[in-house]
Amino acid sequence: MPRTNWLDAETQVPQFAEYVQRLETFADALADGVIDESEMLAQEARLIEALKEVEPHLDDELHAKVTRLLCELSAYDIMKSLRELQKAAVASVVGR
Repeated sequence: MPRTNWLDAETQVPQFAEYVQRLETFADALADGVIDESEMLAQEARLIEALKEVEPHLDDELHAKVTRLLCELSAYDIMKSLRELQKAAVASVVGR
């Protein structure tokens, strides 16, 4: 399987959101516009499976780096989502 770059070569912007959109399970979950409990539990199970697959192969130093990477990625995604929600809220107020 070819390596997928984490950052855009020109802009250095993380590319994970673009990759997520290509996940069939993600697209299926968004299809009706509602994320239900079973979809969340299924995604959680896929996440747990991926973590269990990778974590045992990491030495302590790499484990610490990957842990930091995952935390920074989570913070980035939450902040990006909140910013988009804030922009949408402002746009809906301004558009009235």
